[in-house]
Amino acid sequence: MFKSILNLFFPPVCSGCKVFLASHEIVICTVCRHEIPLTNHHLNLENEAFKKFYGRVPVESVSALLYFHKKGIVQEMIHSLKYRGHEEIGTLLGEWYAEDLKIAALVQTVDAIIPVPLHRRRMRKRGYNQVTTFGLALSKHLEIPYDSNVLKRNVYSKTQSKKSLLGRTEGIDLMFDVSFSEKDHNKHFLLIDDVITTGATLEVCSKALLKIPGARVSIVCMAMAHS
Repeated sequence: MFKSILNLFFPPVCSGCKVFLASHEIVICTVCRHEIPLTNHHLNLENEAFKKFYGRVPVESVSALLYFHKKGIVQEMIHSLKYRGHEEIGTLLGEWYAEDLKIAALVQTVDAIIPVPLHRRRMRKRGYNQVTTFGLALSKHLEIPYDSNVLKRNVYSKTQSKKSLLGRTEGIDLMFDVSFSEKDHNKHFLLIDDVITTGATLEVCSKALLKIPGARVSIVCMAMAHS
């Protein structure tokens, strides 16, 4: 009842184009949903996202659901999720991608979903990690445990999107570490994040996870920057 009254005075708008949503639409409108650029990475293990990590870190697979273009629908959605508190976007994208990932053979061997963590200072400031709802939705629909305690961020830094390429990689090797016990040995971890840009953060996080004896790492993101 309260939600219906709230929607009467503050009707929900599309996270992509900001038009009012119809009663049957959730988060984004039907037009944006049809125009949203899908990568189909899950259909090809040797995709462009996987190749981005060649020679950098030995990951099992890499994929992203959407292409991220500046001033595009996906950028608007990710920014609404990350900076405006619209965590329901992460849930929706997680539900979408889980259906695709169910047919990916490597994901079927994953033991735990691990989010790229925020530093506790940024977590206090923002109030949430933008990848949490994405990860929880994947966890629910793929029936894989979600674990936010293994990977730790040691160093507080400015938002990556506001840095130059050099700034994004400076000192990054010291930013992440792992906390694990024997039960985490020989596990296949699915590392998740919002957007693949240079891949520097995901590379360092993967290397941290690979410190765990017998660990394997795959990467799944909501989107990938695309020129």
